[in-house]
Amino acid sequence: MIGGILSRLARVRFAVGYVAIVFAVSCVILVLGPRAHDVIVQRASTNLHNLAHGHLATLLGSAVVVDAGPIYFWLPFLTCLLVLAELQLRTIRLMVAFLVGHVGATLVVAAALAGAVEFGWLPVSIARASDVGMSYGALAVLGALTATLPRGWRPAWVGWWIAAAVTAAIVGADFTDAGHTVALILGLLVSARFSRPIHWTPVRLFMLLNSTGFGFLVLAHHWWAMAATLAFGLLGAYAAHKIARLSFVRRSPQVSPLEDEDTLTGAQPAVTG
Repeated sequence: MIGGILSRLARVRFAVGYVAIVFAVSCVILVLGPRAHDVIVQRASTNLHNLAHGHLATLLGSAVVVDAGPIYFWLPFLTCLLVLAELQLRTIRLMVAFLVGHVGATLVVAAALAGAVEFGWLPVSIARASDVGMSYGALAVLGALTATLPRGWRPAWVGWWIAAAVTAAIVGADFTDAGHTVALILGLLVSARFSRPIHWTPVRLFMLLNSTGFGFLVLAHHWWAMAATLAFGLLGAYAAHKIARLSFVRRSPQVSPLEDEDTLTGAQPAVTG
């Protein structure tokens, strides 16, 4: 029995290890109190001040210091996402997606903020703004799951997330929201390098549904932002699906409309005689 449990945990070792570290760090910060919380967050932040002073360890350390509300709310959803991704992508690909999203989005945002400060578009005080958490890496992982979806789902999935992320960034008007968009797009790009056999069970589909909801809440933080993100996300999904369908039809001029419809829907042609 114990051997079976250990064998299952070994399949999701990155998810288990990362979640355990995040949980332990969060508990320590909670026990130390508000003052220690502020100091730890400031020192772990990947802001311009820390990066400019050579504190490159924050590029990794910031991923385990989460300042995102009650841990009992977001940790189960994060665990669900990482476990699902590790089962579908395997450990190495999950780690690559998470690190590319977390580090890549952090550096892109830092470069953009440095340029904005240099040109006087943003105040110098933003160089010390706190920027910690798992959201960049988590959204990149969500984007990387594209590689495991059935091909017929992918256009709508990609259209949904790109439209939703861009809308959330525009409505939120915050550098963190822009970082979320960058991280998600990096995850989608990374997924193009992954190729996994499609294996979905009802349980994993339920996990995907929970992970999608978690990603949506990470992008949109307020009711009005949720409404705008949902509306434009659905519009993006529909547009991407229609474009993909038209592209398929144009690549297959010899296929009749009825046969094409059967191909797209997965239906089998009727057999007569």
